[in-house]
Amino acid sequence: MIPVDEARSRILESFSRLPSEQVAISEAAGRVLAEPVFSRVTKPPQAVSAMDGYAVRAVDVAEVPATLSVAGEAPAGGAHDAELQPGEAVRIFTGGPLPTGADSIVIQENTARNDDKVTVEVSVGEGRFVRRKGLDFALGDPGPPAGRLLGPREIALIAAMNVPWLKVTRRPRVAILGTGDEIVMPGEPLGPNQIVSSNSLALAAIVREAGGEPQGLGIARDDEESLREIVRGAARADLLVVTGGMSVGEHDLVRKVLGEEGLDLAFWKIAMRPGKPLAFGMLGDTPMLGFPGNPVSTLVCGHLFLRPAIAAMLGQDGGVPDEDSALLGSGIGANDERQDYMRATLGRNAEGELVATPFDRQDSSMLATLADASCLIVRPPHAVAAQSGERVRIVRL
Repeated sequence: MIPVDEARSRILESFSRLPSEQVAISEAAGRVLAEPVFSRVTKPPQAVSAMDGYAVRAVDVAEVPATLSVAGEAPAGGAHDAELQPGEAVRIFTGGPLPTGADSIVIQENTARNDDKVTVEVSVGEGRFVRRKGLDFALGDPGPPAGRLLGPREIALIAAMNVPWLKVTRRPRVAILGTGDEIVMPGEPLGPNQIVSSNSLALAAIVREAGGEPQGLGIARDDEESLREIVRGAARADLLVVTGGMSVGEHDLVRKVLGEEGLDLAFWKIAMRPGKPLAFGMLGDTPMLGFPGNPVSTLVCGHLFLRPAIAAMLGQDGGVPDEDSALLGSGIGANDERQDYMRATLGRNAEGELVATPFDRQDSSMLATLADASCLIVRPPHAVAAQSGERVRIVRL
């Protein structure tokens, strides 16, 4: 068995950023930038008002009350073209361009209007409520960098920068194969010795959430020809993920059949719980991750290994789950030679500190506790027993 960190490092060495493709900004949400973005405009393109009110010269309202002549209006999308003269004000609205000669805005709440006169009741300093030219960004300024996941904030910025088309990394194609006579898909007839499969659907959800495109290959029965035929369908995938069949039982045929198909197995078995029988190798030019059949093991492995692999293919930094720390909510026993990932809930104590409380039962078949978990408590190999209140490492889910 090899350590978790070594296994992940060896997996990630086999992945690099995929080629890019061009998409319209309207279709770019959830994609990852392949090239940095630079602004094609300056925003605002000139000094504009930040409030509804009156554009003035600060010197004219240094002493208040001050009555000024209203020389015109400057609405957003319009302008007052004449230069502001001493003793004048221009009615202005949020986003309206500042007239030449004006240097400040008096908000309308601090004025009294009477026909073509306005009385300013509160003085302002130069630049008050003025958004200077280029306050947000200027022509050529950088926007989001390559590797950035595009969410609503990034889309808003890029749109404001007048960039209609983007180069994004192609979504990784991840083929997912379930194995075993004992499993059926949800809604299918359930035999007396069968169970409903959740692994393929859960892994597909991880792939989508991480930015990839899942490709379901269905379920291969415990038959060599069935498995061989389906596996060949993954030839065009960027990654093949197989669940089940990675152990040492007589019916666990995946390693045997994939080996006959040319699988170069880099390693098999990791010093972790759950997820010990995890395998990684190359099937021709296609990387292959072999996950255990137990659903909790599969999901934990998906979080720790599949997400980082997809991040590497998307050119993202920081795909490895960040670890945090928390206080232990209840005592736990000593650990063996495997790194343990214990399902736990997260809360806060009276002092506001994070508290991770492990579930009493950690069986790798129990999905209900995983669904209720907020984090995984990371227990290093050979860790001694820990009492409530001690600090532990956690990985958030």
